Amino acid sequence: MPLRLSTLFLRTLKEDPVGAEVASHKLLHRGGYIRRQAPGIYAWLPLGLIVLRKIEAIVREEMAAAGAQEVHFPALLPAEPYQASNRWEDYGDNIFRLQDRKGADYLLAPTHEEVFTLLVKDLYSSYKDLPLSIYQIQTKYRDEARPRAGLLRGREFIMKDAYSFDIDDAGLAASYEKQRAAYIRIFERLGLEYVIVQATSGAMGGSKSEEFLHPTEVGEDTFVRSAGGYAANVEAVTTVAPEPIPFDGQPAAHVEDTPDTPTIETLVAAANEKHPREDRQWTAADTLKNVVCTVVHADGEREVVVIGLPGDREVDLDRAAGTGVLSAGEHDLVAATEEDLAKHPGLVRGYIGPGLSLDAPVLGKDGSTGLRYFLDPRVVPGTRWITGANEPGRHVFDLVAGRDFTADGYIEAAEVRAGDPAPDGSGPLELARGIELGHVFQLGRRYAEALGLTVLDQNGKSQVVTMGSYGIGVTRIMAAIAERFHDDKGLIWPQALAPADVHIVATGKGDEAFQAAESLTAALEERGLSVLVDDRPKVSPGVKFGDAELLGVPTIAVIGRGLAEGRIELRDRTTGASEEVPVDEAAARIAEAVAAKLAG
Repeated sequence: MPLRLSTLFLRTLKEDPVGAEVASHKLLHRGGYIRRQAPGIYAWLPLGLIVLRKIEAIVREEMAAAGAQEVHFPALLPAEPYQASNRWEDYGDNIFRLQDRKGADYLLAPTHEEVFTLLVKDLYSSYKDLPLSIYQIQTKYRDEARPRAGLLRGREFIMKDAYSFDIDDAGLAASYEKQRAAYIRIFERLGLEYVIVQATSGAMGGSKSEEFLHPTEVGEDTFVRSAGGYAANVEAVTTVAPEPIPFDGQPAAHVEDTPDTPTIETLVAAANEKHPREDRQWTAADTLKNVVCTVVHADGEREVVVIGLPGDREVDLDRAAGTGVLSAGEHDLVAATEEDLAKHPGLVRGYIGPGLSLDAPVLGKDGSTGLRYFLDPRVVPGTRWITGANEPGRHVFDLVAGRDFTADGYIEAAEVRAGDPAPDGSGPLELARGIELGHVFQLGRRYAEALGLTVLDQNGKSQVVTMGSYGIGVTRIMAAIAERFHDDKGLIWPQALAPADVHIVATGKGDEAFQAAESLTAALEERGLSVLVDDRPKVSPGVKFGDAELLGVPTIAVIGRGLAEGRIELRDRTTGASEEVPVDEAAARIAEAVAAKLAG
């Protein structure tokens, strides 16, 4: 049956929704594909569901081709499995928690590793049952602090999550590659440009982790790539550290008066004026900046830490938090507040340094401050620095790392810049932004161990199963496609994803155009094509053309003025081209146009 605009549950809008910032949010709302219900929560209308189901169909076909079987879990789940894996606490405020009438704890699942694991534990007990790959397409919930950009960052979203179960690491590697290859096929079929980047695992845990990003300026993820093929999320980039320098011949550290120099800029200026170098000017890169941050653990505990890095770099809090160095569980890293600093009077704002001896506050958990101290990888042993002396108006010059101070560890906390060297030596890095469409993890045995998933191996011995996790943001893909395929008039869906194969627009005051539209609709449906027909009476041609451009069906047939001469206008929404064809040839020509778009 055709979709008739005279009866379709649809109202297009001329104005953008309040607060909409990106094209996909504006156009999907104005085109009647989605409607906002609450911040980050949307209702799906008929046209939106058609496109969504077509995306899901592609995902299902490729999952089946990769050997994965579909299951379906509830979104409302008991707390116990997540408590067993510690993620009930680790997720912090990022999940929706609730209680039933008996006071039992539940959550709206943000992801389903735990219950997948328990399902396999319930049914399988032998290595002969493995390998296994199962998946679902299900609604997920995360209590985003700042939902924005429509479907790109919502609190309710649809995701495909697949899980592999293997007896050993070699099996996991094989399952991982199958899923990775399936993702490549999915994004190629969807017509979306993608970049596969190295990533961190975050709260998911595990070892190998890669993201599939769609490059776009509206993306929230920053990633890097080199001409030589290296690509990584900025959180996963490792710094190319210089070689250590021998201590021999290094000058002794000395404290100098540097009044009114609480910033790197004022310090460099004072150093060049009052304590000049013989070989060159001091620069910000010669200073060791010590930034006070607060780790907010999942249980709400606030821990002040200090991060030392070259003064020409800024701290990237998200990058530092994602390294896993600061805390094993889920946590946030924020700038220290006045209240945080007040608890540590040994930190002299503007003049903080690692300390020369216990005569002054010393950073590091074994020092007098008791605060953990982390260094950027560029601060290698033997490097010389200007840094705070932990006294107002004073700095230490020629403080040598490894000789005069140490730290509790190294952390990737500094911002990544365009031009930094790629870790694999493939050239300088360039920065780009992208939308995360998919993420694949080699989880390993974290969840299987926590939940007791074991099988008997060939020798009858109990072995912990190793797992992989593979997610695709289905609703986010729809938004990414809308971002990629649109112009200033509206959406331009790829033919395979459009809500209909053809959009017929009947114009004119008489019945002739509407009768011709009905005949053409029937002829197209006989050829197996789906039709959206604008059969609304007493609606102006301008409004109908505007809606056709907004809705974005790539092939449009206009029945109007040319009908008197026995012709119909065919418009290609993708290229903007148009032509007139005889009425009796229209169905065949449209079918050819649709087939050509699907093929290419």
